[in-house]
Amino acid sequence: MRAKESLIKWATAIALVALLALAGVVLAKGWMGGYFESADTLRTYIASFGFWGPVVLALIQFFQVVLPVLPGVLGNIAGAALFGWFGGFVVNYIGVCAGSILAYWLARRFGMGLVAKMVSMEKYQKWIDRINRSKSYTVFLAACILLPFVPDDFLCYFSGLMDMPPKKFITIILAGKPWCLLFYSLFFAYFI
Repeated sequence: MRAKESLIKWATAIALVALLALAGVVLAKGWMGGYFESADTLRTYIASFGFWGPVVLALIQFFQVVLPVLPGVLGNIAGAALFGWFGGFVVNYIGVCAGSILAYWLARRFGMGLVAKMVSMEKYQKWIDRINRSKSYTVFLAACILLPFVPDDFLCYFSGLMDMPPKKFITIILAGKPWCLLFYSLFFAYFI
């Protein structure tokens, strides 16, 4: 039984490394090509992958949570324009949720040293102050995940530093994220 568990862990690790490498290549190519400058250039980039466009968008959304340097709203606009409100919603949901869970896990695994490299100390302190003012971090996190226009990607890292159990975090992400992303998808499909 131990050999089977060890094999599953290795296979999972290899799959994760391959996914991160693929996402890195997609992002590097897009970044160097100037495709992340606007929703239109991002849409052009994703469309260039044809059938694989949804996978590319999911990878971009995944990575933009893990490395918070690209505004996720660009992916929401591109997804709604290319795949319609529902298709864009589904693709963005998969990418954003997977990235959120990985960011949480990375913070749990590697601690404050990693988070300090991912988030500026000014932004970190700003969010810590907000968190400290809240009566319940769980309610605070759920509200931030649920609401549009809240830069909640950083909170995935913060949640990993706290004593929040993985099951609770994953439940909040999977149950709260659809509403915000659905709002974006509908708004951008019909008004942009």
